[in-house]
Amino acid sequence: MAIPKDMRLKGHRTFNYIHKNSMTYHGKLMTFKVARSNPEILLTHKLTNTSNNFRVAIAISKKVSKKAVERNKLRRILQEWLLTNIQKINNHKPYWLLVNLKFGDFRNDKSKLLEEFQNLMFKSRLIK
Repeated sequence: MAIPKDMRLKGHRTFNYIHKNSMTYHGKLMTFKVARSNPEILLTHKLTNTSNNFRVAIAISKKVSKKAVERNKLRRILQEWLLTNIQKINNHKPYWLLVNLKFGDFRNDKSKLLEEFQNLMFKSRLIK
């Protein structure tokens, strides 16, 4: 199941803001970029009522896998974990999260991927 629309990041200005104003947390398989939300950027998308909520984007490069099917499968795994554990996340915190997967052979090892995702969520203090 996909992330709800009110939790998605979109627009090039949003990603430029995250790249410039974020704290970066590195892991072996992925990096997190966490930035405070900036609702003025999302005004052009007419998302005023939920613009200060927690929002997420998951980016998977073609370097991870050339096949879109495999990249989408990895994205769905991370989104599923996020949706099942969303109650633990302080949803009132106005943070934007960008997840970038690094090159690595973890396509067959779902547990390593989820373990590192959870560790980086704790490290970035998005989950207590």
